[in-house]
Amino acid sequence: MPLRATLLPLLLPAVVVATLVALLDGPKEVFAAALVALAGSLMSLGVSRGTLQRQLDLLARHTRERAEGAPPAAPGVPERLDEVAGLEGAIDSLHAQLSARNAALTQEARTLTAVLDGMTEGVWVTDAEGTVVRHNDALRPLLASTSSPLTGQRPLALIRNEALHDAVMRACRESASSHLELTLDGHFPRTLSIRVTPLAKDLPGSAAVFHDVTELRRLEKVRKDFVANVSHELRTPITAIRGYAETLQGGALNDPVMAPKMVEIIHRQSERLSELVEDLLELSRLESREVSLKLARVTLADAAARAADTVRPKAGGKGQAVSLHVPPDLLAVGDPRAVEQVLLNLLDNAVKYTPAGGRVDVYGACEQGRCVVRVKDTGVGIEPKHQSRIFERFYRVDKGRSRDMGGTGLGLAIVKHLLQAMDGEVKVESEPNEGSTFTIFLPLAASSSAATG
Repeated sequence: MPLRATLLPLLLPAVVVATLVALLDGPKEVFAAALVALAGSLMSLGVSRGTLQRQLDLLARHTRERAEGAPPAAPGVPERLDEVAGLEGAIDSLHAQLSARNAALTQEARTLTAVLDGMTEGVWVTDAEGTVVRHNDALRPLLASTSSPLTGQRPLALIRNEALHDAVMRACRESASSHLELTLDGHFPRTLSIRVTPLAKDLPGSAAVFHDVTELRRLEKVRKDFVANVSHELRTPITAIRGYAETLQGGALNDPVMAPKMVEIIHRQSERLSELVEDLLELSRLESREVSLKLARVTLADAAARAADTVRPKAGGKGQAVSLHVPPDLLAVGDPRAVEQVLLNLLDNAVKYTPAGGRVDVYGACEQGRCVVRVKDTGVGIEPKHQSRIFERFYRVDKGRSRDMGGTGLGLAIVKHLLQAMDGEVKVESEPNEGSTFTIFLPLAASSSAATG
């Protein structure tokens, strides 16, 4: 409905009054006509204002509904004022533009969330006051938080570390970036490398990225310990060889009593040095998977017999008895030379740490679908606190005694890596002064018919 259709009823009474004034002579008639025209104008004005108000109210209601997410309403007024219709069209256009922009922002937010949740590093974002307002999924396990919400928390409430709290506050207030590393205590301690940076210049707050460097720091410590242990183990025989060689050069070579003893010590230390280097190379090849094992059926009784024959001279010199109790039909899947090496290392340790007159027994059986071989001795035993670490490189329960007995500290580490390469494992049970039992597990060959033990 055009606006002139509303104004015409308002102008028509005035035209009529002007016409009557021109035609009528009496003032009474003119006054009556004026009253009639005024009444008609007031009625037309009331009708026009009511129509306009109803259309505006309807437009306001539809606008509110659309702002709340309701679909566009069907036109309910057959004749709307052109101006109201134009206003409604402008509102519809604005709503469409805002909806498109909101959809783009929603998609962008979903993409950002997917990227953050796909990161292995933990991330949190704080507001200008340092309160966490957003984080990704990887952050919760890093902080060992399982149930409590992270958003709405301050840094000190999540990680009790003043340095981290200060770094977040500096980023929020001074736009300063920081890097720090801290260790979280608990059943499984974690070392976190944290980078705290301010947000963009027009955005208040800060962001922190958490890297779990626990394994990296552990490997660095292992490397440092390894270098220190190797240096120490090499220094001992080298120092002895050099010292006795210098003594011989100084004139002891002509001493018929001391010279042979010194030469024997030099020879013994050189053998120990050679064994240490060989064990290091063997362990290095195993850890780098350079050793290619040839898996086949292995008769464990034969492997145990060959290993026992190797250590029997040493055991006989100490008055020890080495007995085998391995079924002849117990067949395992493994590399024959590797299996024999494992048994030889275990038997050599058993003989070495068992006092004179003791016993070393080897038992074999099939248990729960696996081949099981136990090497049991009556030696000095191992305290519980050492048992979880004896398979580490260079770890010694008694450093002085082990070194005096000629051990390199790598035998059990080689045992562990060889068995892992053959899909096996090794365990230890021991009590101080009551002996030790080392148990190895290997896959059972399909044709093995050994009785279960």
